Amino acid sequence: MTVAVGYLRVSTEGQGRSGLGLDAQRTAIRNFAESEGYDVVQWFEEIETGRGSDALDRRPQLRAALALARRRKGPVLVSKLDRLSRNVAFVSKLMEEKVPFIVTALGPKVEPFMLHLWAALAEQERTMISQRTRDALAAKRATGFPLGNRTNLDQAQALGRATTSQKAAERAENILPIIEQIKKTGLTALRDIAEALNNRGIRTARSGLWHAQTVARVLERAAGSPPLTPKKRVVRKPGLSPDLTRRPHVFGPLKRKLVL
Repeated sequence: MTVAVGYLRVSTEGQGRSGLGLDAQRTAIRNFAESEGYDVVQWFEEIETGRGSDALDRRPQLRAALALARRRKGPVLVSKLDRLSRNVAFVSKLMEEKVPFIVTALGPKVEPFMLHLWAALAEQERTMISQRTRDALAAKRATGFPLGNRTNLDQAQALGRATTSQKAAERAENILPIIEQIKKTGLTALRDIAEALNNRGIRTARSGLWHAQTVARVLERAAGSPPLTPKKRVVRKPGLSPDLTRRPHVFGPLKRKLVL
């Protein structure tokens, strides 16, 4: 049997908790693998949006799936093309990774041109859905219907902070298995782990490079601890002792003596 890697993705935490979207994708991939003679050696699950041509930087599980498929010389199996992305540029970028991926809904022998075509249709569908939503909101606004609710601003801000914190926790859960794999190679120092993540092409949530402190934050979030707050740097004036900088009033009598 041919070795393959399974990749599953949903866009929201609600879909991830229900398990319905992930289970349906897993069933479709398993049925395809059994009928086509593929052995799925490992599954990768991700809760992340597929928007944007840079989505690969925000999806460490997909990067890990591609890396494993490259090492095992097998394809990545996905149930539908939109589980990878609805963005043509993103699909083209995946093709440049030189790792074959098979969309089970389209079959094992789909030409790259057809994948680009299906990706273009999916991207157009997403654009049309977004435009219909904007048109509906504009029509509501034109009738004088108030959009939004400023009366619960504090509650909305608190919800926004909670959502941001939840996304950070989800990101940490996605990154943690990769960090554990790196540790098994003998790299346990935070700086070494950060360098290994950068070498694998995995980016932080803000598409930046990893450092020891960002790795520490991920490990703390995964452990359920609040991230460390960096200490404020104390800037002292040159030529003054720490005690004098904290007690400027001692200069008052000195200045009066100099004037006299």
